[in-house]
Amino acid sequence: MTADPDTRLDALETRIAHQDATIEDLNRIVTEQWGAIDLLTRHVAALRERVREMAERPAATGDEPPPPHY
Repeated sequence: MTADPDTRLDALETRIAHQDATIEDLNRIVTEQWGAIDLLTRHVAALRERVREMAERPAATGDEPPPPHY
């Protein structure tokens, strides 16, 4: 079962074209995920800083003023 060299070459070129498209898709997805991970990392760092600042404040002071009956 020896295939024609032109047929084999066409099959290999088709296979490489599909692999190139897959690699490009994966690269695009990884790049998008990298951006999302970077954004989430910055958000987590900001939240950690906010929690640290809130933990250092005295318990009586907060973001809201005390209710009027105090």
